[in-house]
Amino acid sequence: MGLTSHSTGAYAIDSEFIIQKQSPADRVIALAGNPNVGKSTIFNSLTGMKQHTGNWPGKTVANAQGRYTAHGQSCILVDIPGTYSLAAHSAEEEVARNYLCFGSPDAVAVVCDASCLERNLNLVLQTMEISSRVVVCINLMDEAEKKGIRICPERLAQKLGVPVVTTVGRDKKSLPALTEALNTVIESRPEPQNPVLYPAPIEEALSLLVPVLQEKAQEKMNPRWLALRLLDADDSLTAGISSFLGPAFLEDPALGNALDQALDLLASRGIDPENFRDMITSALIRRAETLCTDVVQYTQAPEQFRDWKLDRILTGRLWAYPVMILLLAFLLWLTIAGANYPSQVLSGLLFGLQDVLTALFHRLHAPEWLHSMLVPGIYRVVAWVVSVMLPPMAIFFPLFTLLEDVGYLPRLAYNLDRPFQCCRACGKQALCMAMGFGCNAAGVTGCRIIDSPRERLLAILTNSFVPCNGRFPTLIALIAIFFTGADGSITASLLSALLLTFTILLGIGMTFAVTRLLSATWLKGVPSAYTLELPPYRKPQIGSVLVRSVFDRTLFVLGRAAAVAVPAGFLIWCMANLHILDTSLLSWCASFLDPFARLMGLDGVILMAFLLGFPANEIVMPIIFMAYLSQGTLTEMSSLASMKLLLISHGWTFRTAVSMILFSLFHWPCSTTLLTIHRETRSLRWTLLAALLPTAAGVALCMLSTGVFHIFSPAV
Repeated sequence: MGLTSHSTGAYAIDSEFIIQKQSPADRVIALAGNPNVGKSTIFNSLTGMKQHTGNWPGKTVANAQGRYTAHGQSCILVDIPGTYSLAAHSAEEEVARNYLCFGSPDAVAVVCDASCLERNLNLVLQTMEISSRVVVCINLMDEAEKKGIRICPERLAQKLGVPVVTTVGRDKKSLPALTEALNTVIESRPEPQNPVLYPAPIEEALSLLVPVLQEKAQEKMNPRWLALRLLDADDSLTAGISSFLGPAFLEDPALGNALDQALDLLASRGIDPENFRDMITSALIRRAETLCTDVVQYTQAPEQFRDWKLDRILTGRLWAYPVMILLLAFLLWLTIAGANYPSQVLSGLLFGLQDVLTALFHRLHAPEWLHSMLVPGIYRVVAWVVSVMLPPMAIFFPLFTLLEDVGYLPRLAYNLDRPFQCCRACGKQALCMAMGFGCNAAGVTGCRIIDSPRERLLAILTNSFVPCNGRFPTLIALIAIFFTGADGSITASLLSALLLTFTILLGIGMTFAVTRLLSATWLKGVPSAYTLELPPYRKPQIGSVLVRSVFDRTLFVLGRAAAVAVPAGFLIWCMANLHILDTSLLSWCASFLDPFARLMGLDGVILMAFLLGFPANEIVMPIIFMAYLSQGTLTEMSSLASMKLLLISHGWTFRTAVSMILFSLFHWPCSTTLLTIHRETRSLRWTLLAALLPTAAGVALCMLSTGVFHIFSPAV
């Protein structure tokens, strides 16, 4: 039977988790599973599109939807958040559980990792308690085979009473079996099952509640699962049940009496709420273990220990941190060495187009002020931003995505878990910090993966202590001009990469220090435990890496930077061309800021450039050049050598370069990042603190370094 796909984009979900269908005949299928089981690969293979993400209503949890057609039926596939359990201990688990309960999907496909099926069956059993239309999809069969794992899907299907299929997510030929099984369970409408038998006291309590719920719920929800949740006193579910079944449901006297009798029965057997949850969890684990006894077989294979041997290096006590530092230096060297020539070519093309635009304005007899504002003013700012941002991002983002694809980033979080635990924070903050290297706004958004509100806030407030991609061009240029030379040789690029690595390590160290300070003052608390799975190393999908990194990251960040550069260029042009007593407003502002800037080892022009660069860090250096040249437009600097001559002629020294690097590393986040922080925290106070913390650190370090230079090297 045929399987076709359509790239039709995302489907809106309202506050009740209802999919907006294009046709009443559309079938809605939920795709569930643990993290790192290949769920997104199956989603992309079925829908023919890369994940298009949004947010579930009222939640900072991503969703993805797409459409596919199989067996003559149009289906909407909803990729619900990856979760290990439906116990709703996190926002992801709550969204996944609520969608399965109240979203009323026509079927649920639970994706499992063939190499650790027993653990994945925990989610399968919980899902079967909610829905009777479940298909178990055992994915990654190729990896399981390499590890000597054999699985009998027919035997598991017989034990569970639901269809079980095996797939290799990257191989589309294995997916028709999944779509056929989904089509079968939708059309057959199987009866609800009891996949787990709980201890006798719990079963007795359920026998008191289930008959009443069966009558009151009227087949809208599984009464056995609903009874378990009511006995569990799950507050997060109460509002959803009231909205779905009506506010009068929970106030029904018959239900109240039955619930009281069931709770009294549990109390008489010495079962409190904590014991109740433990007994439920233990029963699920034992059932999963029983299911796998003769379903999964293990044979010896050489590949079985390959990941373990590699992890001894990448996560071991001796080599983990040196490898991390060397890998970071290598990535930065590739970025610096690879971006140099493309940046020059792109700069030549964009600034060459400026002459064409100028000729066009003259041919149209446009006013000179309009030409000056739009071409040498706004256009040149945008051209500068694009030429300095695009090449490094086009190299750095694919490399970063490659690390994510092969499975190294979870190991990075594992390695940094201990330092963050010492700071009373969550080890997942390492992943958010790594995302901040590309874009601090993206790093702030990535903090959603942290369940604890306190630890999530810690990660948000300190994310800007690592430099984003917008600061890299300034840092690279300053290091090349004043420290390693600007000849473009391999030696110079290696030295630049090492110094940039040291600069980034300083930012990481400051992240730890400020996180520990906040944990001991405003955000006191004990670090929470969390489950972090180390996925197997996988061969990267080069095509997918390029698409995700270029379209989802590079072009997105570049477009946002270019958008904010337009109004910034207009403001710069106005300040540079508006004169008071024959002095531009730009110069007046620089003179006003100069005394304080000198205390930091800078000058007024530099400090003013940082203030005007608030919309985008990429325009800081162009503003400095423009002010030094006393021109009303940005000036093209053809090489690092010409930049060095200009800076030295305006009083720059080694000390100035050090202060400039420190303040480039530590100052207020850009406007996009602050807006993102405000959206995530919904608090003006925390947003202002996120701007104040790195700024205070930068000012203090600049003043400290300036004082040290004055004491030991007054002539520098």
